[in-house]
Amino acid sequence: MFDLVVAAAAALAGGIAAVAGFGVGSLLTPLLALRFGTKLAVAVVSVPHFIGTAVRFTTLWRHVDRRVLVRFGVLSAAGGLAGALLNAKAGGPALTVVFALLLLFAGTSTIFGLSQKMRFCRKTAWLAGAVSGLFGGLVGNQGGIRSAALLGFDIEKESFVATATAIGLVVDAARMPVYLATQAHAMAQARTEMLIATAGVIAGTFAGVRLLRRIPEPWFRRAVGVLIVLLGAYMLYRGMAT
Repeated sequence: MFDLVVAAAAALAGGIAAVAGFGVGSLLTPLLALRFGTKLAVAVVSVPHFIGTAVRFTTLWRHVDRRVLVRFGVLSAAGGLAGALLNAKAGGPALTVVFALLLLFAGTSTIFGLSQKMRFCRKTAWLAGAVSGLFGGLVGNQGGIRSAALLGFDIEKESFVATATAIGLVVDAARMPVYLATQAHAMAQARTEMLIATAGVIAGTFAGVRLLRRIPEPWFRRAVGVLIVLLGAYMLYRGMAT
């Protein structure tokens, strides 16, 4: 039953990410944390996250703004590496609380439309890039902050999505070796869920867009926001109770 839930959540996450540019970590990490704990869940989800992002990138690479990618991507990669190293050192309860707070912030921002209004000036955007990478490496949740930071640059919609996807790949490439070096054995024990999640994300990436486009965007965003808030509240409860 749990594997079926993972497959469904992964397909939904892949569809959301295909539309919004992020969402895989926000949905899959708290779900897998129910079985494996937050620390291992972050490492396990990095695999379907990387593969799903790579699949999206194959259709978007022509629109990447290389100037923003190089500068913003370097800071994000540095943050991602630092976050992954902190993940290896952090305790389970503390990591769970940090992740829960990020989920609550992301969920409430989505429900009330703050995520669409959030903007960073260009100078602040560079710092936000490093911070988004840090959270990506630490708890696997980076997309919302990264997207808000990229809004500080004057780039077209296609370039925005493509560049955000490329930066996500850069962060994944920086953090995944650390996970593999520190948690390879544990990740291997979760290989079934990892494979199911990867297949679901790929399927959602290809097929989810058609379905999601039929749902009114305001309703869809609020529904996802409510789900993320509920997951965040539960993760906060778990982290505080441990």
